[in-house]
Amino acid sequence: MVTAETAAVIPTLVLLVAMLLWGLMAACAQIQCVDAARAGARAAARSEAEGSTLAAARAIAPQGARVVFEREGDLVRVRVAAAAPAMGPLNMTLRGEAVALAEETVGR
Repeated sequence: MVTAETAAVIPTLVLLVAMLLWGLMAACAQIQCVDAARAGARAAARSEAEGSTLAAARAIAPQGARVVFEREGDLVRVRVAAAAPAMGPLNMTLRGEAVALAEETVGR
């Protein structure tokens, strides 16, 4: 027999579990963005071609992520942006960025 208290608590628990799962998926996607930016920056710092740099970042980034590579003097910068797993009104963009010193400039 289901009491009124149980009937009120079960939807709340289901919502709580759903929110926790969404948070975990968003945290994983954020970590992927940061790791992808680091991988891209390392590849760019080794003076790999821009296509290889972007491919290295996209291989790790969440699906559908946008990867941008920039060179600013001796520094290379890679930015990764991806949409968080959507759950109703909780849409947000996750971002990761990494900067590295180009290896050909080290020891000059």
